[in-house]
This record gives sequence, structure tokens and C-alpha cells, in this order.
Amino acid sequence: MAQARVLLTKEPAPQAVPASDLPVKVCDVALNTGPDSSSGLATAGFRTAKYLPSEWHQSNSDLYHKAFAGCEQAERSRAEAKELAEHAAATAQRAQQDSVATLGQRLQDIHFWKAELQKEIEDLDAETGLLAAQKLRLERALDATEVPYAIATDNLQCRERRQPPDLVTDEVERELLKEAELIRNIQELLKRTLMQAGNQMRLNRDHKEVCEMDWSDKVETYNIDDKCGRYSNQSTNIQFHPSSVKFEESASTPETWAKFSHDNIYRAEREKLASINLRALIDNILHDVSQDLRMQCAAVNEAFAKHCEELDDAKHKLEHHLKEILKEIRDQEANIAALKQAIKDKEAPMKVAQTRLYDRSFRPNIELCRDEAQFRLISEVEELMESIESLKKKLLESEQSLRNLEDTRMNLEKEIAVKTNSIFIDRQKCMARRTHYPVVLKLAGYQ
Repeated sequence: MAQARVLLTKEPAPQAVPASDLPVKVCDVALNTGPDSSSGLATAGFRTAKYLPSEWHQSNSDLYHKAFAGCEQAERSRAEAKELAEHAAATAQRAQQDSVATLGQRLQDIHFWKAELQKEIEDLDAETGLLAAQKLRLERALDATEVPYAIATDNLQCRERRQPPDLVTDEVERELLKEAELIRNIQELLKRTLMQAGNQMRLNRDHKEVCEMDWSDKVETYNIDDKCGRYSNQSTNIQFHPSSVKFEESASTPETWAKFSHDNIYRAEREKLASINLRALIDNILHDVSQDLRMQCAAVNEAFAKHCEELDDAKHKLEHHLKEILKEIRDQEANIAALKQAIKDKEAPMKVAQTRLYDRSFRPNIELCRDEAQFRLISEVEELMESIESLKKKLLESEQSLRNLEDTRMNLEKEIAVKTNSIFIDRQKCMARRTHYPVVLKLAGYQ
């Protein structure tokens, strides 16, 4: 601020009366001689106490001149004193007005920085509140990841109860392992982001406290300078303070004073910008996290559905083959019964043919002839024996086939039971549990 200048309408009066020579008045003094002189011996004792008339006149004239000069000097001094007093009063008034104007400008500067600090404090407080809301979303999202992680681990544990040969590392298990790994990574990311948000909130509060202290000092200084600006010559609470007319060694300059508040606001703005960027980062993280979890959940559900379809298809095929096997078993059992009956049915013809041969062996003498009947009976017995052997061989084959069919039936029934157990685990245990998977809003921390 420019220094106040004192404007003068005329030259200032001199501070002292200049020395000047009084006019010299020459007086002729008569010599004390003659008959009337007192130079006689009779008057010698009175000469030291008396003056001559000329000396008396000279003394009076000197007094007149001194009185006149004193009056002139006093009058001139009074005029100069009056002029000096008026000039001092005007100078004091102008200096006081300049001081009031300077204080007013100072109040404007203080008000400006006070308003900037107050705005920064309010912005930091609002920003800290918004960051706290985002931090709460992070905490909710972190809590919400516990349910998907519990579901994934429970699905993996349930699928460990599958029976061979269904106990395989299939696509469902790979997707479940990927989901569990994704949830663990997300939890670590959310924990790191939570720590970062806490540190940023602490920095926001620290810089807000610095700005509040600066603002408090500005308010106190504003009140002091405002009170100083209201002082006048008629104020009743003014007094002398000679020791205050000095500069404190620790006093700041206007430049350092303004730079102090500017730096506080700059640092607060920097932290506010960092907080805004962190909030945007948190929002993006929560959005990506919720989308990734739901996409992985959909991938796992799709793998479960596809695997359950494969299990259903395999079970239906096994049941169809079991149905065919059971039909074949029934048919084979009937075939075995028929073969046994056929073998049994060959016993009577065999008995007849052998009985005939036996009876014909008793023919007497030349009658024991190898006639056509004898050959035919022997051929009949051989044919019957061959048929019986064939039937028995076929019976053995049929019985072995029946045993094979029975083994296949048992294997099919066991495999159907395994498939049924696998379907129960995947559909009734795992997929039913996955219906409790959190929604996107919960994973994003809104609930």
C-alpha cells in the first residue's frame, strides 16, 4: 500500500525565531565637569550610587526597545505556534485518516483470506464427509464378499463328496477355484483401498485443522483491527502505550503473511483434489468389483447348469441302457429256462432210442443183425446226444451271458446312483446355495 503523503497549502512556519540586530541609537553623553559637577571632595562619597540623567534616559530607551522587541518576538512566536499547532492538527488528522484507510484495506485483505479459508474449510469438511461415505461403501462391499467366498468354498467342499468316477476336476471346479481366487484378490484390494481412504481422511482433517487455526487467527485479527479502526479522539478507552511503538522481531511481513495462508489453502486444495480422485477411484473399484463378481458368478452358474445337463443326459442314457439290460436279462432268463426245458425234453427220446437199442441187443442168434433199423436207432441216439451237447453248451453260454448282464446291470445301477448323487450335490446343494449370492447393489456397497 502506498504511504500516506502530507499535502501542504503553504510553506511551514519556522520552528525558531531567527536572530536579528536591534537598531543602534547613538546618544551623546555630556561630561560631568564644571562648577555644578560633583567632582569635589565633598561629594566623592555619593558618586557610585547615582546616575546621570543621560544614563537614565538611555536606560529607559533600552527598556523600551527591549519591550518592543519582546512584543514583536512574542507576537511572531504566537503566530508561528498557532500555525504550527494548526499544521500539527492537520498532519495528525491526515495521519489518522491514512491509518484508518490503511486499517480498512488491511481488513479487506484479512476478510478475503478469511473467506477463502472458510470456503476451503467447508469444502474439506464436505469432501471428508463424501470420502467417509465412500469408505463406508468399501466396508459394506468388503463385508458382502464374505458371503460369495463362503458359497464358493462350500461348493468346493460339497463337490468333494462326489463319488468316483464323477470326482473329476471339471469346468465347474475350475470356475469355482477361479471365483475363490478372485474374491481373495478383491478382498485384499478393498482392504488396501480402505487403508488408503483412512489415511486420506486423516490428511483432510489435519489440513482442515491447519486452515481452522489460520481462520481463527484471522477472525481474531479482524476483530482487533476492526476495533482499532473504530477508535477516535473522542473514544474513552484510549491511553498511552509508549512501549508498543516498535516492530516485533517475530512479526511477519505482508508477503510472508499472505504466503502463509496461500500455502495453507494450496496444500488443502491439493489434499482435496487427492480425496476427489480417491473417491472416483473407489467408485470405479466398487463398480468393477461388483461386475467382476457377478460375471464370475454367472460363469460358475452356467458351468453348473451345463454340467447338470450333462449329468442328466448321462443318467438318462444309463437308465435307458439299464432298461435294455433288464429286458435282455429277462429274455436271457427265459432263454435259459427254454434251453433247460429243451434239454429235459430230449431225455424221453433218448430213453426211447436207448431202450430200443437195449431191447434189440437181446435178439437171438442170427437175428442180431446190423439192419437198417439198428443203424437208424444208433444214428438217432447220436443225433440226440449231439443236440443235448449243443443245448448244454448254449446253456452255458447263456448263463455266462446272463452273469455278464447282471454285472452290467449292477454297474449301471451303481453309475446311476453316482450320477444321482452328483446331480443332488450340484443342483440341490451347490446351485441352491448360490441363489443367496449377493446382488450387484450389495456388492457395490450401497446396501
